[in-house]
Amino acid sequence: MLDILYRDDHLIAIHKPAGLLVHRSEIDRHETRFAIQLLRDQIGRKVWPVHRLDRGTSGVLLFALTKDALALASQSFEHNEVDKQYLAVVRGWPPESGLIEHPLSRQYDDYERRPSHDTSEAQSARTTFTRLATVELPISVDRYPASRYALLRLQPETGRRHQLRRHLKHIAHPIIGDATYGKGIHNRMFQQVFDCHRLLLICLSMHLKHPITGVQIELQTQLDPDFSALVDALGWSGKLT
Repeated sequence: MLDILYRDDHLIAIHKPAGLLVHRSEIDRHETRFAIQLLRDQIGRKVWPVHRLDRGTSGVLLFALTKDALALASQSFEHNEVDKQYLAVVRGWPPESGLIEHPLSRQYDDYERRPSHDTSEAQSARTTFTRLATVELPISVDRYPASRYALLRLQPETGRRHQLRRHLKHIAHPIIGDATYGKGIHNRMFQQVFDCHRLLLICLSMHLKHPITGVQIELQTQLDPDFSALVDALGWSGKLT
């Protein structure tokens, strides 16, 4: 049963668990569970995803209940009019705050036709971050006798694919649990020491104008139990306010 965070006649928002695909993918043909189908079965009506969350990312996921709401809400995302707040655990200690302004090349869905000679320029991409907490663990990883990690609040100002994961890699502070853009040696340490086998990235809140009524709405969720347990283990429980 999916956790429903918000519902009216036009929109419905859920908490998507980590590891759940939003929709069917050619890359993951063996998967039989998708957020779209689970939600359709749960509420007994058709839904359309307004935006995307990576499979490994948990948190607020918004669906439209009508095609009119879908078209208008999608425009808000495309025009970067939606305020999204994420939480992530990263390798190292980034500055206390900052702006990552680094263009990103377009990435294609598995169902899209990829041009044989893609000459399109990289798209502008901006992410702001605030460091909420740090920890130094007496665990030797790589060539260092101790290991440093940080808890970040992230706010993407644009909506490029894998933007947060790619931007954190760009500044050499990849997200823990990221098998594509992260560092395997750190991911394995979190698996072995903390029994943490997920991407440590969650969309905690989303603020947007309702596409039909025009009223500002805020969608919020809580940390998943496994993410919360990791935060507790690192001594960061009081840093989330």
